[in-house]
Amino acid sequence: MSYPIKLRQRALQAVQNGHSKAEVTEMLRLGVNTLRDWEKLEEETGSLKNRPLQRKARKIDREKLLQYYKENPYSTNQETAIAFNCSVSGIRSAKKAAKITRKKTQFVTKKETSKNEKNLSKK
Repeated sequence: MSYPIKLRQRALQAVQNGHSKAEVTEMLRLGVNTLRDWEKLEEETGSLKNRPLQRKARKIDREKLLQYYKENPYSTNQETAIAFNCSVSGIRSAKKAAKITRKKTQFVTKKETSKNEKNLSKK
């Protein structure tokens, strides 16, 4: 949660008026590092508004990943990682984000199969 700009301005104004940082942080119930961050923010940008988030570009394009799995439905994470030139954990994360799950097969034993066949023949 970010603090309102008016509170930030009040805190910095109190420090400029001669109050110590410890007094201001105790009075406004802030952390000392928060106050330092606000001073640095105002120094660098001239404003107390939050910086916009800068996110890294995704290395694995979801559309290409979906297309790859349509063409290679049985490929392992290792094979996919090699094809996309990234880590296996990156593939796992991208698959989770794209809601791609592996196919789950049911293993049936001979005993269960024969029971099912007997039950079906009775009907």
